[in-house]
Amino acid sequence: MQAIGNEASRRGSRERHGTTIVFFKKIEREDFGEPNGEVDYPKIIARTSRVFNASQVEGWFPPVPAKPSSLVETISAVEGFVGAADADIRHGADIACYRRDGDYIEMPARDRFCGTPTSSPTESYYAVLLHELVHHSGVPHRLNRDFGKRFRDASYAMEELVAELGAAFLCADLHVTHEPRPDHAAYINSWLQVFKNDRKAIFIAASRASQAVEFLTDATNVFT
Repeated sequence: MQAIGNEASRRGSRERHGTTIVFFKKIEREDFGEPNGEVDYPKIIARTSRVFNASQVEGWFPPVPAKPSSLVETISAVEGFVGAADADIRHGADIACYRRDGDYIEMPARDRFCGTPTSSPTESYYAVLLHELVHHSGVPHRLNRDFGKRFRDASYAMEELVAELGAAFLCADLHVTHEPRPDHAAYINSWLQVFKNDRKAIFIAASRASQAVEFLTDATNVFT
């Protein structure tokens, strides 16, 4: 029960008079001023108070629950790289995406990233952030890539391949991961299905991803 003083009790409450609670506290013998050894039982004081449940109180709001701590560890090199790219990044969204119409990146809060069986929360967060940053490089006033007209058309699939390959390259360059992530491979394979037997697709995507990484690297001067 969340309890507070009776002076703010809600008028007309069925329990207007509150509930009596008793507070007990043990006190050392010497606090009573009695010689040591005269009394061998503990000294206890009791204090009563009258309290009310939070639901009985007008204008009182429960404390905001503490936000869960993020499992994502900060990697200074990546934070510096992303900051130098001068992208507008907004945390708190339900999903991660790059908004071409407003030229900004939406990301879920860091504490939403719990990792996968093959990636830590830190790897997952930065891989997604770098994926969206590669998308950010492709608009007309930057590298002018074709983003596609509709979901899962060839151009849309190609841009997803570019973004994921670019994120994988940057994760390696920025030491987010020390070996290839199976999550990258699974995502890339899912989009390669759009191209079916077109063996050139992965090479075209890799070339464009390299261009994106070079563009972002030049813009940030991190590796120079």
